[in-house]
This record gives sequence, C-alpha cells and structure tokens, in this order.
Amino acid sequence: MRVAAALARKGGDEFVKPGRLVEVRFVKGQSLSLTSSRLLALMILTAGGDAWQDITHRMRKADIRRGHKGNERIGDMLEELHRTLFAEDDTSWRGKRTTKRFNLIQASWEEVEEVGDGGKETGWIEWQFTPDARRLIQESETYAVMNRQAVLGFRSAYALKLYEEGALRLHRRQPVWKVDMVGLRAALGIDPDKYGDFAQLRRKVLTVAKTEIDQLAHYTVEWQEIRRGRAVTEIEFRFAPKDAPAQIATVDELGRHSTGRKARREDAVEEVVAIESALPRSDAVDSAAVADVLKRVTASLATPESSAGVNAEPWARFPRGKLHFGVTENAAREIGLRHGGGWDVDLIADAYREHMGDRLNTLSGSKLEKSWKGFCEAFLTRRGRPS
Repeated sequence: MRVAAALARKGGDEFVKPGRLVEVRFVKGQSLSLTSSRLLALMILTAGGDAWQDITHRMRKADIRRGHKGNERIGDMLEELHRTLFAEDDTSWRGKRTTKRFNLIQASWEEVEEVGDGGKETGWIEWQFTPDARRLIQESETYAVMNRQAVLGFRSAYALKLYEEGALRLHRRQPVWKVDMVGLRAALGIDPDKYGDFAQLRRKVLTVAKTEIDQLAHYTVEWQEIRRGRAVTEIEFRFAPKDAPAQIATVDELGRHSTGRKARREDAVEEVVAIESALPRSDAVDSAAVADVLKRVTASLATPESSAGVNAEPWARFPRGKLHFGVTENAAREIGLRHGGGWDVDLIADAYREHMGDRLNTLSGSKLEKSWKGFCEAFLTRRGRPS
C-alpha cells in the first residue's frame, strides 16, 4: 500500500495490484467479463494506498466508460462485480482444510442524476471493498506493477488475467509459473465446460493472450505444455522483460489509438508515405520548395527538449557521465537503484549506452525513462543479484 500511495502521488499510468488479489481464484463456473475486469482494475488504481481501509471510494463515470457516450453499461458491470464469487484455501474451526468463497465489492452507489450546472456531465460511482478484499490487500507482501493503458487496451479477459499473473511474478523475480489445468482454469476464469479440447483452449485462450501481451505488456510470455501420455496436464509459463527497443515499441503502441492495433500486431499496416511524395510531381522541382518542405517536416518532428537546449528539463537525453549530478542524473540513478537489484548503477548505465548505441539519441521524455527502467529490470533478470 505504501508503493500504491507513492505511485498515486507520482501520477502517470503505472499502478499496483496486491499479490493476494492477483492470485485469488474464481469459483468454479464463474468469471469476470473483460469490461468488469477493467472496472475492478480501475477501482484498485483509484483506491490506491487507501484500498485496505474501511472507507468509501469514488470515481467519475467518465473515467470508466472511455469512448462510450452513455453510462448504461456501468450498472451492469457493478452488478457483475457484486455477484461474482472468488475462492481461497482456508482452515475451518476444527483445523480442517476448507474453501472459502467471498465477494470483493460490499456495496456500491451509482448516481442517476448525471448532469450538473451548465449541462456538464458529473456522474460518479462510489463503492466499498468487502472485509475479505481489504484483508487480502492488507496482507499482501508482493504486488504486480501494471500499466493503465495496457489494462484498458486488452481485448481478451483471459489476456488481462494472464497479464496480471505475469506482472506479479516478474516483480517477485520468479518469472516461471507452473500450474495444472484445473488451477489454470480457476485463475483465468475459464468455464470447466468450455474448451474441453486442449487444442481449442490453446487457440482461443493461450495464443490470443500471448499475442496481446507481447504487444501491450512490458514483457513477453512463452509456455511449455507438460503431458501425461497424450493429455496436457500442466502448463509452464515463462515471462521475460523486453529489451530496450521492444520497450520503446510498446510505449509507442500504448500511445496510439486502438483502431488498427490488430493489423499492426499482424504487420498488415501500410507504410508511411515518403517525404518525396509530398513534393510536386515535376521534373523541375524548385530547390526552394524542397527546402521549405524539409524545414516544415523537421520543425514538426522537433521536441521541446531539442529546441530548449540540452537537459532543459528531466529526461531530455540520457546522461553521458556518472549518475550523480543534475536532475536527469538523479532521476536515472533512483530508477537504477530501485530496479537494478543492487548492481552498480553506472555499470548498468554503461551497458545501456552500449546496447542502445545511436538509438539513444532519438529518445527523450517518458519514452527514455521507461526504456531505462525496462533495461534495468532486464539486466537484473539476466544476471541475477550480485553476490
């Protein structure tokens, strides 16, 4: 909860989900739809460091519905959250093993008068987490770091749930998840009567989840099928942080509109027209016209950092020297200390500069910050903690 509060103060798209909530499983035959799964994630993000407290949380409807014009679906999502049961292993009063079933949302309120003064929409929802949900949140010693844009970008509920599982295990530095088929169905909310043939489950669930995660998450996922005879009995998932170029591509994708995302994932997008095509089709092109076009294109690509001077603001460029002095240096050093696992931050920085090469000169702002953070995490995963 301290981490959640710190990320909330920082702002941005990153938020945490407590590990106990990630690992809680669905009751047999129940699951959350994609829209309700997103709403639950937004509730956790909004509650932040106060999620464990017995208080009421609130959120604007406009932050939930995104591009939809109406709010009619929000009530359905809230009702789905109320009636969905989760389960965890527990012990009875006699000391016997039991399965405990519970809800995550205790009560919710939805405003029905949504237009305020001046005709501006002002609809809000309020909710309270159940005592069981607050207990799980408070008892969590680990957490998954997730990206809000990635959560809202998934088109498969199974992909979103697997994304949470991977984010949790990567943060624990345990990038392998081995689970039997019963546990997999319970974790992802796959109905026992659905996809009885594993080939269907592979095609409809695992492959779809992998393609979305590989495109939108800060890591990639692979899996190995473990068989007993001809039947698949267990799945072993492996989650690997993306390297710096892949992290940059992910940040770019999350910043783009979701329309065309599937086509981009399948490399079915037309290439951008070259600059020359914007020039007059004539054998006698005026050199002044060419210069004018190039000048306008260059100006459109210029960044505030490049026009204001070196290091005019944090993350204008990656530091060239030691990570000790200056605004960007201190910010980069803090990320290296937090995500580098104890390795010397200047050692990681030298490896980062060598890995990126000339590409490092093209990065600035949040893209550079996220690229550096991703490299620190990948550096630790590859080398382990220093002895």
